[in-house]
Amino acid sequence: MVSRILVAVVGIPAIILIVLYCPRFVLCAALAVLAALAGMELQQCVSQQRRGVMVAVSAVLPALTVLWYYANADAPLGLWALELMALSAYAVSQGGKVRFEQISAAWLAAVAVAYSFASFLRIDGGGVHRALLLLPFVLSFSCDSGAYLAGRSFGRRKLAPVVSPHKTVEGAVGGLAGNVVGGLVFLLLTRLGPGFFGTLALSLLCGVVSQLGDLSFSLIKRQYGVKDYGHIFLAHGGVLDRFDSVLFVAPVVEYALLLLP
Repeated sequence: MVSRILVAVVGIPAIILIVLYCPRFVLCAALAVLAALAGMELQQCVSQQRRGVMVAVSAVLPALTVLWYYANADAPLGLWALELMALSAYAVSQGGKVRFEQISAAWLAAVAVAYSFASFLRIDGGGVHRALLLLPFVLSFSCDSGAYLAGRSFGRRKLAPVVSPHKTVEGAVGGLAGNVVGGLVFLLLTRLGPGFFGTLALSLLCGVVSQLGDLSFSLIKRQYGVKDYGHIFLAHGGVLDRFDSVLFVAPVVEYALLLLP
């Protein structure tokens, strides 16, 4: 709890400052740094190495993808193809020393992780009020907080004991409730978003998606015997520990804002 409070005290104002008041290139730079750290953490987890060529490459490629979305609206299909060929060429040159899961981790970071972080740039490029860029954070962190509080207070039945031993069914329900509260408070304070019923539906959907993201990245950690992806957020872990749910929620919010009136 102390770690959560410290991270929130520093992190929330930083997010609000960058999203609402900084120029777009600062937002892009922050997203590129987060994508680079996430790619590095994922490769370190999979390869069990703290440094090396694949760790460095796994940091550079997702950052390049985010920068692409800053300069272009179209998906970087050509860039992804070039990145994959470069990864393959390096693996071949190493004569089998680079394992398939290392290439997969770098590719996942370059495509999926970077695509999700770039959702904020695509939302911003859609001409909406900039405060809506806070919505993916609200619909991730509210779920996490609700699940944590409900799980600590009422948790009895394990939700996914092999993947995440401390998560409970009661905590998952609390996460949904927390997201509904967070989404409606955001709507009340900003008057932005897809209306009352749209926000309610989106909050519930993102409550499910947020917990899926959390469990998905926990599954990777468990398979490689890693407790946390990093320690940049103190005892709260690394970028992938803190933003795992955001990576799943951000694209959902992006498309919801396009589809819902």
